[in-house]
Amino acid sequence: MTRVAVVGRGDVSVVHLAAIEKLGAKLVGAGEQPDVVHVCTPHDQHVPVAIEALENGAHVFLEKPVAHTVAEAERLVTAAKRFPHRKVGVCLQNRYNTASEVARRRLADLGEIRGASATVLWHRGQSYYRAKPWRGAKARSGGGVLINQAIHTIDLLQWLVGDVIAVTGHAGRYSGYDIDVEDTAGLILDHANGARSVLFATVANATDSPVTIEIVTEKATLSLRGDLTISHEDGTVEVIPERRASTGGRAYWGASHELIIADFYRSLAGPEPFWIGPAEALRSQQIIDAVYCQNH
Repeated sequence: MTRVAVVGRGDVSVVHLAAIEKLGAKLVGAGEQPDVVHVCTPHDQHVPVAIEALENGAHVFLEKPVAHTVAEAERLVTAAKRFPHRKVGVCLQNRYNTASEVARRRLADLGEIRGASATVLWHRGQSYYRAKPWRGAKARSGGGVLINQAIHTIDLLQWLVGDVIAVTGHAGRYSGYDIDVEDTAGLILDHANGARSVLFATVANATDSPVTIEIVTEKATLSLRGDLTISHEDGTVEVIPERRASTGGRAYWGASHELIIADFYRSLAGPEPFWIGPAEALRSQQIIDAVYCQNH
């Protein structure tokens, strides 16, 4: 039986614990040597915990982002190379959404990608930051809406549309909350294939609206808004429904934590690194960091 430790009991740990229980793994405490350590701490604690777990013989499954800074994330990328027989996975679970997986497969047959747009329109009030002050402190969180909420959508844009070669953007505080991280941001991403993506993200919205991604190709427009809708140039429309969340997590987290965690555990028996490791997850964090650097 796989022995598992969860470090950090923040909000997101509930979906990790539910997935661990469903897998039939044994949850252990500090007195036992775990085979896998799940890191669900504040962002600035991710890398120290992950490296300590690797040094003590455990595989690591890490909540996003890799770290609160790119430099710290790169430290884990380097450290992971010292332990080639240990797996490190990062929880970018939205790649496992039905809409994301189908969109990625179908894009190959829909001609040149011309561009994309995305929105993250969520609500986080002052009470959200007051309850856990690290969220609103840049020194601990690394940032606001981009690194904490929109990182999944940024990851999907670069994964679906293509490698990002240039980033332009602005991030600022407009909500009036007592925080030192951005609550609103706008980005333009230029991709290696010539496409351009635009993204707008805010936590100053009145509610948690569904995340949207629209990708325009030569032959169709793909719209991800929960479900995937593919509108073809001949007028036909396909709708691929998204699976619904079954864990105790919040609805806007989606339904795929369980899937990525199960896939990570399946990977433990093989020799290859887990496909979403710290180096892969660093791609979206570097995009975000480019915006932060432009807004010093």
